[in-house]
Order: sequence, then C-alpha cells, then structure tokens
Amino acid sequence: MTKKITQRNPYPLGAHAEAGRIRFSYAAQNASCGVILYHRKTGRLLRKEAFSVEEKIGKIYCKYIDDLNPEEISYQFYEGDKVIPDPYARAFSVRTGYGRAKSESDLKAVIPMNCFDWEGDKNPHLSYSESLGYCMHVRGFTEHASSKVASRGTYRGIIEKIPYLKETGITTIELQPSYEFLEMTPWEDPAPGYCPWTREPKLNYWGYKRGYYYAPKAGYASGEDAVTEFKELVKALHQNGMELVMQFYFPNEVRVASIPDILRFWVLEYHVDGFHLMGVDLPVEIYASDPLLADTKLWYYSFDTDAIYPRDEIPAFPEPAYYQDDYLYTVRRFLKGDENMLEDLLYQMRRIPYKAGRVHFITNYYGLTMMDMVSYDYKHNAANGEENRDGTDYNCSWNCGEEGSSRKLKIRRLRQKQIKNAFAILLCTQSMPLIFMGDEFGNSQKGNNNPYCQDNAVTWLDWRDLEKNREIYDFWREMVQFRKEHPILRREYEAKMMDYISCGYPDMSYHGRNAWKAQTESYNRHIGIMYCGKYAVKSDGSEDDFLYLAMNMHWEDHELALPKLPKDMHWKTVFATEAETGDEGEYLRCIPARSIVIYCSEKEQEKAVRKKSRKDG
Repeated sequence: MTKKITQRNPYPLGAHAEAGRIRFSYAAQNASCGVILYHRKTGRLLRKEAFSVEEKIGKIYCKYIDDLNPEEISYQFYEGDKVIPDPYARAFSVRTGYGRAKSESDLKAVIPMNCFDWEGDKNPHLSYSESLGYCMHVRGFTEHASSKVASRGTYRGIIEKIPYLKETGITTIELQPSYEFLEMTPWEDPAPGYCPWTREPKLNYWGYKRGYYYAPKAGYASGEDAVTEFKELVKALHQNGMELVMQFYFPNEVRVASIPDILRFWVLEYHVDGFHLMGVDLPVEIYASDPLLADTKLWYYSFDTDAIYPRDEIPAFPEPAYYQDDYLYTVRRFLKGDENMLEDLLYQMRRIPYKAGRVHFITNYYGLTMMDMVSYDYKHNAANGEENRDGTDYNCSWNCGEEGSSRKLKIRRLRQKQIKNAFAILLCTQSMPLIFMGDEFGNSQKGNNNPYCQDNAVTWLDWRDLEKNREIYDFWREMVQFRKEHPILRREYEAKMMDYISCGYPDMSYHGRNAWKAQTESYNRHIGIMYCGKYAVKSDGSEDDFLYLAMNMHWEDHELALPKLPKDMHWKTVFATEAETGDEGEYLRCIPARSIVIYCSEKEQEKAVRKKSRKDG
C-alpha cells in the first residue's frame, strides 16, 4: 500500500512533511538521480538517497523517508554528477549572505512549517480607480543608513516604512523580483570587441532571470526565516488597507503551463494581491480566467478581454490591467516641449482599456528617475562596466539647461517645476498611477538608466533627500489628496466626451484660447481639460466639482479660456506649478510657460465664506 501511495501521489513536487515522514518528488531527465541530505545548521553532508525505478511514474521520482526531522535537514537533488537545487522548494537556507552566493551549490532547500497565524487576514481588493502604485526594490528601499530602520534592506524594513507609505498616499506596492534567484551571475565570454573590466561573477541586482519561483528570497530577510517575514509583510500591508503585487519574470525556457501553479501558490500561501507578469507571449488570458485568480490583479503588456469575460459581461472591478511604456514616452515628450504631442497626450490621459484597468507611469525601475529625467539629456552608465553601451538611448529627457547637478538657482527651480508638472499630469490621468520609489522626493541615480548591477548608493534611496526636496514631496502629497477627493479623476470607465446625462456639459472637454474650441495643431503645446463633476459622486453622496487642468509646456506664455460654469458657481485656483495665481473669472487666463494651473469650481456662498475667513485671519 505504501509503495502504491508513493507512486501515485507525487504532487506537489518538492519536499513535504506528511504524517511523520518526508516525501521527496522530483522530475528528472537522468535515471541516475536522488536527493542529498544536509544538517540544516552546520551544512554538514548527512547522506545521499538514490531514487529507484520502483519510485518512478512518468518522469517523476517520489520517495518517502521516515527517519528525518524536517526542521533539522536541508536538501538538494542530483542527476549524475550535477547538483540541482529544488526548483519547487518553498524556502532556502543561503549560508553565504546577499551578494556572495557564487553558484547553485549555495542553495540548499529547507522545509518550512505551516504554523503562521494570519489572524483573519483579508485582501483589500482595491479597484484600479482607488489604487496608487509604488514600484520598489526590497533591498534598495531601506538599505541606505538614512532610512533609519532597524532592519535595513529587508522585508521587515518595508514594514517599518508602512507609516511613511500611507502618508505618501500609496495603496499598492509592486515588488521587483522577490522570489529566490542567484544574484551573482558567472562571467561569460563577451561578444567580440567588448572588453569587460573584470572576470569576477557579476551582480544581478534586479533579478530578471529564471528563479526559484516558490520561495521568497532569503537574502531579503532580516533573519533566517524568509517565509515568515514575507508573510508578516503581506499581513502588515493588509492591516493598513494596502496591497502587494509581485513581479514575476518568466524567460522562454520556463514552461508556460507551470505558471498558473506558481501564481495560485502565492495567492494561497502568501495572500498576495496580484502579479506583474513579464515574459514573451504568455497566455495571460488563460491565467486571468482561472477561477482561483478571479480577484487577483494581473498586469501584462495587453489582454484580449473578450477571451476573459463574456461579450455581454461588464466586470464591476476588472482584474487585468495593461502595463505599457506608451504613456511614459508620450508624457515625457510633452513635458520637454516636443512638437505634435497634444493629441497623443489627451488620448493617454483619458484612456481606460475595455474591460480592464491600466497602470500608467512616467518613471519605473528601468530608465531615468523623475529627478534624472529633468537633469540629464543622456544616460550615464559607465559604472555598470559596459562602457556606457547598456541601457536605452531613448530617454525623452531634458536637463533644463545643464547636464547633471547644478548650482544655478534658475535651473534648479525649473527642474522642480517640471517634476510638479509631471505629478499633476500623472495624478489627473484616469485609471491607476504608479511611481518608482523615491520619485516623490527627487531621488537620483546620477543619470544611470540601467543600474541592474548596482547594489550601492546609486540604487539605494537616500532618505535625506526627503528634507532636501520637501517642496516636491509636499506637492506630491497635496496632489494625491486632491485626486482622492475628486472621483471625477478616478473613473472606472473611459470618458465619452459627450453630454450623455443631459446636464449641459460633456463628461470631459478640451479648450483653447476660446472655450470649447481646442487647438490641437502639431505646433501647439498648451490645452485646457475640463472634468465635469456631475458625472461622479463624492463619498458624502454629493456631486463632484468641476475641474479644469490648464497645461502649457511651451517656452512662451499662452492664454486659455475658462468655460462658463452653472449659475452661482465660480472658478478658483487650487494648484499652480509656477506660482500662486489667486481667483480667476470667466475670461482668458495667461498660463506661464512650462507650467500647469488647476482650477476647481466653487459656489458663490463658499467663495464668500472663504474670503471672509481669509480677511479675518
């Protein structure tokens, strides 16, 4: 009976403690294979156990061993003379520490005990209209001493920073690869003509390579138990109404049929809220149709939503979301004043894909940071050891008059204004905005747009910049709060540009020198966008306000008309990236060069109360 059970129940693969014994299941290509057992604490070899033909079904070998304590051993598999870490391991004991593991022989799997108390944990399940994303690298987020956390560069370090993230308005954390991977890449012969600086193993700081997809990265844990620490991170985020989305990179050698099991595992075992899937031609519609993943965010380049939802079904909260670069390049080119960008910009700002969400961003882990986008015309990647050949040359950036850091007040002020302009556009765009860690306070990577191998001050957040660039951070927080207060900026479906509720105004409209007459010729770099609040309801049940976003990225001032509001309502200025401009009426308004002004409707009685309060104050 025991042999029959052993042969017919090899799943799940890997090693699992079952009824006082350990079951080892491994899919092998070589008949000469087995498991190597070690003492967990010392790493001392205990013995090798070969698989037998009787323990094989298909290509899977399955062996039960009775005389082992799962808490005292670690293991690897072998085929012939080759040692192979368990690709299905739930956890690893890496004895060499982060940045020092040189080969797969350093990865010894352990069997975690399922004793974590989730305390009734529930996923927040936020819609894309409610979400604000923050892409981060676990180590880079808190490794710098200025982070002032007790557990720097770890999952626990993120937990310590949750109050800051909430204050910043973040709802959804996107983690760069946080499953186990070998961060040290062996040196390989380069392409002809390439002269590397060293033949030593090179650090893969980002982790975009084939990984061990069932285990949290041990090098990102503050102690020896990465499993528990990762679960504590997820639980702490959920207790604060926040979500965690994991990046998963699947190169071509990974079988696409194995991916659903990986995603289900992280949902069930770690309660994660979503996945950003990376890889070529992944059948993401199949994954999105999986019943278990029905409430799980899935991000990919694009989706065929008709293959996910029936044609007559309009999901209340769609989980798939487009994650593309098109918004990034459009906004960057508009910000620096390129010609023929208005039409593309307006489309990108209102676009919400059919039956899906969209994650839009101006910066990400790849490319220049927000501060570097306004400080560098070119990439500066010499430190990567590839003679500045790595990284894209297409940055769509502008240094505002001087390459790199500048002591000139005029240039520094212009850069600050351009970052504010970027924040205003990003947070007035429909669907889910996302920033890269540190952009909210002007983090710089010194012009490096591809720091994939930098585990140092280039990629670690310098938290002293939070005070240095306090004005930028305060503007970010105010804009986030403004977006939160106005649901017209957070709609579930794309604007129709029509008055379909017969209120006298379309849901969204464009304006030029004259109201209702947009000027979108190729040479124009200014536009007014009005959002009609009658198409959205605030949390108190009242109609939202009218909003007007006046954008001018030309190097000259331009006039834009403010449309006439309903009776007893007036426009007031709420944001101006150039300077405070006061109240304005229904007439042409001169918008300063390279700046944005945001207006909000105000009732006559509210205006009187505000003016009286200002006078009394």
